Amino acid sequence: MFERNESSRRSERGWRVDTQSNRKARGAFFTPAEISRYLAQWAIQSANDVVLEPSCGEASFLLAAGERLRALDARPLIWSSQLHGVEIHEDSAIAAQALLRDAGFDASVTVSDFFDFDDRQKFDAIVGNPPFVRYQQFSGAARTKSLEAALAQGVRLSGLASSWAGFVVKAAQHLSADGRLALVLPAELLSVSYAAEVRNFLLRRFARVRLIMFEQRVFPEVLEEVVLLLAEGTGGAQCFEVYQTRDAQSLKAVDLADWTEHEPAEGEKWTPALVAKSAFATYREVAARYFEELGVWGRTYLGAVTGNNKYFTLTADDVRKHGLTQADVTAISPPGSRHMRGLTLTEAAWKKLLRDGSRALLFYPGEKPSAAALRYIRAGEKANVSDAYKCRVRSPWWRVPLVEQPDLFLTYMNHDRPRLVTNTAKAQILNSIYGVRLMDGRRSIGRDLLPVASLNSVTLLGAEIVGRAYGGGLLKMEPREADLLPVPSLDHIKSVETELRAIKPQLAKHLRNGDVEAAVQSVDAILLAEVANSDLKALRAARDVLFQRRRARGKNGEDRRSS
Repeated sequence: MFERNESSRRSERGWRVDTQSNRKARGAFFTPAEISRYLAQWAIQSANDVVLEPSCGEASFLLAAGERLRALDARPLIWSSQLHGVEIHEDSAIAAQALLRDAGFDASVTVSDFFDFDDRQKFDAIVGNPPFVRYQQFSGAARTKSLEAALAQGVRLSGLASSWAGFVVKAAQHLSADGRLALVLPAELLSVSYAAEVRNFLLRRFARVRLIMFEQRVFPEVLEEVVLLLAEGTGGAQCFEVYQTRDAQSLKAVDLADWTEHEPAEGEKWTPALVAKSAFATYREVAARYFEELGVWGRTYLGAVTGNNKYFTLTADDVRKHGLTQADVTAISPPGSRHMRGLTLTEAAWKKLLRDGSRALLFYPGEKPSAAALRYIRAGEKANVSDAYKCRVRSPWWRVPLVEQPDLFLTYMNHDRPRLVTNTAKAQILNSIYGVRLMDGRRSIGRDLLPVASLNSVTLLGAEIVGRAYGGGLLKMEPREADLLPVPSLDHIKSVETELRAIKPQLAKHLRNGDVEAAVQSVDAILLAEVANSDLKALRAARDVLFQRRRARGKNGEDRRSS
């Protein structure tokens, strides 16, 4: 049976071709057969179960569900009342219908936006792979429907939520009290801030929540890491359970696996589930004893937004070429963070960057620009720089609104680790880096020693836990996440101040040589001297697990791009 509702999207000029680019635009990535089969087998427990695949695409889950019902001796004549799909793209729905019919299954496929699907319809099993569209492309009516559907279940999603978040909540609404929900979800479920409401909802809504995680990527066409959500029953799970397996082919062994329970604190991310439970307990204990959040030390904030870095950031040659004066420019940390490798950006180091051709100056004339600055402004207007959004909404358009000069720089997009660097060059910052303005009473010692003290195993592990892994293997921290970064407490730094100062030259040498591990071991020997060696090894191993997962994603992405 093939149905259309008022929300179905038709083409007035015939069927649209469902190309790979069209699927990518709406976040549709078809699921490997091993995953569809496993989730269908887990979710469908009875020959009488009624099954829904929302956003069914070409029905990989419905096909697996049909095979599962057949294996359970369901009667073919009632399959049409047991197998249901919803698909917004009409061509895909037609293709799904044909594939199901060819396999001997008569299913009901409705052409509809899932968020318009009748709330009263309930199912025993819901299986699928929600569309994954990031918030930048997920807008307008589609976003509004998603937020409203989630709010109807008491879940208030952030405006930054991607499409899958509301989809999970909506799917749960269609599940019977004892039903089972089996979905493929992005691994950002574990870590991103906007998913906190979804995480809370899952534990509140279901009696049992399980996650299967993969060591290798299972979707070859995307960098996004995924988890399998297995949720069942109604009401109040105290914890969630985790099992990690190698890849989709190894799912056969899951039924015999030992699952690990995790009971997250209120608002805590689920990222720690990726590491050994004992190691995370050690991390919590050591952090509580010797560490505090970076937000206790000071305020973290994003650098200035120019609107056009190519125009506003200048090299020394640019300044000479345009005849600009010293009063027309100000010192900045150059765009990007590659130069943030040591413990301090000194004035001498900044001058070397300038000599080497870095864009270490910002066009920033005073109230009365020089003649050369006026010529440069007119050139910017001629080149339409003044029409860029960030430029045209400020007055005058050519004065970049600078932020407070930071005491410390903090890198927030990293392949290896976040780096705290002292700003003795007194440089301004742009939005490729964070600034940290230290609290009164902490400024002097913080500027001198916090970058040194942050080179320890607890802070490195904490960065992986409070941050989030991005495509390509990058670790990113939002300002609010950076505030949660565990760094040694003021009292603890004071207690080992002499020792930390003594090793600064040694650490600088290690970092110049790219030997971060040696630097960390030197700091650990001072800051974590009272931590048992076995516990220290566990902390390092836990950080390595999370780091290597990110690194593997980055390597996979590079391998695919080079192929």
